[in-house]
Amino acid sequence: MFRSNRHWIVAMGLPLGAVLFAFFLLPMARLVLETGSQGGLRLYIDALTRPRYLTSLCYTVALSAVVTLFSLALSGVVGVFLARNTFPGKRLLVSMLTFPLAFPGVVVGFMVILWTGRQGLLGQLTTMVFGHKVVLAYSMTGLFLGYVYFSIPRVVTAVMAAAEKIDRELEEAARSLGASPWRVTRDVIIPALTPAFISSGAICFATSMGAFGTAFTLATDIDVLPITIYTEFTLSANIGMAACLSLILGAITWATLFAARSVAREDSIGAAG
Repeated sequence: MFRSNRHWIVAMGLPLGAVLFAFFLLPMARLVLETGSQGGLRLYIDALTRPRYLTSLCYTVALSAVVTLFSLALSGVVGVFLARNTFPGKRLLVSMLTFPLAFPGVVVGFMVILWTGRQGLLGQLTTMVFGHKVVLAYSMTGLFLGYVYFSIPRVVTAVMAAAEKIDRELEEAARSLGASPWRVTRDVIIPALTPAFISSGAICFATSMGAFGTAFTLATDIDVLPITIYTEFTLSANIGMAACLSLILGAITWATLFAARSVAREDSIGAAG
C-alpha cells in the first residue's frame, strides 16, 4: 500500500517538477547568469539609482497600486450586488463583466484608443460639446483605463464567490442588536470579504506590473517597466540590464503574491476560528 502511494506521488510529481523546472527555475537561472556576466551587482545598483530606470519602476508600482485600489473599490460593490440579487439578464451581465479576460493586452489597448484616442468617441463628443478634443489614450490616464478594464473581472469573480458564502444569520444578528447598515458592512461583510480582496488585489497588482501589450499598443510617453525592459533588450541590446529589470519586476510581483497569500490564509483561519 505504501509503495503504491509512493509510486502515485512520484507519477503526479514528475509533471509538476518538469513544469517548475522548464518554466520557472530554468528562465530564472538564465536571467541570474545573464546579470552576473554583464556586470553583476553594478547592474542592480544602476537599476535602482539611475533616474530612467528608477522613474520607470516608481511609475509602474504607483500605477499598479492605484489600479488595484480602484478595481477593489468598484468591483467589491459590483460583486456583492451580483451575489445577492437575482434579476433578468444577470447571467449575461456576469458573462460580459468577465469577457475582458479573453482579450490580450493589444486588444485592450486598441479599445482604449477607440474610446479615448485622437479619433475616438470621447474626442468626438468633447469636440461637439466643448469645441476642443480631449484625448486620454496616450497618457497615464489611458494606461489606467486599460489596466482597470482587464483588472475588474479578476476582482468581481473573487468577490462574488466570497459574498455568496457569507452567513446571512450573522448580519441579521447584528441588525437585531441595533447595528446600522454601515456597522453591519464594516463589522460583518468587509471582514468576510477581506481574504478575497487580498488575494484578488494581489493578482490585480501583479498583472498590472507585468502588463505589456496594453502599454505597447498605447505607446505612451511614460515608460512602464515592461516597456523599459523591451527597449533595453531590442533597441539598446542591453541584455544585462533587461535581465536585471526582469528579475526586479519578478521579485516585486512574487513578494506581493506570497505576502497576500500568507495574510489571506491567516484571515481565513481567524474567521473560521
